Amino acid sequence: MTEEAKQMIAYILERIRKPTLAIDENTALVSSGIVDSMALGDLLLKLEDLTNTRIRPGAVKPKDMDTVAKMFTTAARVGKPRK
Repeated sequence: MTEEAKQMIAYILERIRKPTLAIDENTALVSSGIVDSMALGDLLLKLEDLTNTRIRPGAVKPKDMDTVAKMFTTAARVGKPRK
């Protein structure tokens, strides 16, 4: 697991306020209800910070943010390097 993925997991646990919940890169977050649609914007901003990219919100669907692994795959696919 990358350091960025670890940071994202820590951020998610802090954001959802369930620090005892065990999640990893492949834990379903959106489809399981762990992360709701209101938190997706915050996660997208954190993903941009961790990947140093700009990601258009319209280019990302909830299914693209369902796991931490999918988040980073999506950032690599649709993210544009920051200037």
